[in-house]
Amino acid sequence: MKSLRVCLPLSLLFGVVVRLIAADSFKPEPGFVSLFNGKDLSGWCYRGGARGDEAVATALEGKKAAPDNRFSAQGGVLTVHPRDPRLVQKLWTTQEFPKDFVLRLEFRAAVNADSGIFIRKPQLQCRDYLVAGPDKYKTLKKYRAQDWNEIEIVVRDGVARCTCNGEVLEDALKLPATGPIGLEGDRGQMEYRRIRIKEGS
Repeated sequence: MKSLRVCLPLSLLFGVVVRLIAADSFKPEPGFVSLFNGKDLSGWCYRGGARGDEAVATALEGKKAAPDNRFSAQGGVLTVHPRDPRLVQKLWTTQEFPKDFVLRLEFRAAVNADSGIFIRKPQLQCRDYLVAGPDKYKTLKKYRAQDWNEIEIVVRDGVARCTCNGEVLEDALKLPATGPIGLEGDRGQMEYRRIRIKEGS
């Protein structure tokens, strides 16, 4: 019995170590650069105004959490924390992206969680698709509920093609000429990781 008590905490510790190593070992594909360093919110900001859309930004360089604790960074994961009462909040990159690009990231949604990815400001719904929808996303075959899924957004000539695990979400989402990348906090907990971009053709 004593050995069992020792083995159980050791196995838990081993699991934590394995997760931390996995989080730190990810390297972007050739040509891609990370937009999230996995440790803090450097490169991200809140923007001024009631809707958070204006150009005046509050940078979060070196901070592990936003001032309202809605977004935080730890162990390679950017977490969007729930808020009650529900309040929509947006986190933006400090950088804008006028060139064509490929954006890749992974997300994990809690049950019925609702978030979004802003592409130069227009929004791609990113959520627990099979529960939260919209209806056209409830038929996704490759979506893994409460597990990690990959979004790829390919922007060419002002139009974005967006997929989740290879299945099309939006085939021709029209975009403005430039703008930042954003993440939304709306309902439930969302987690993002491995956020990286490749600019140019």
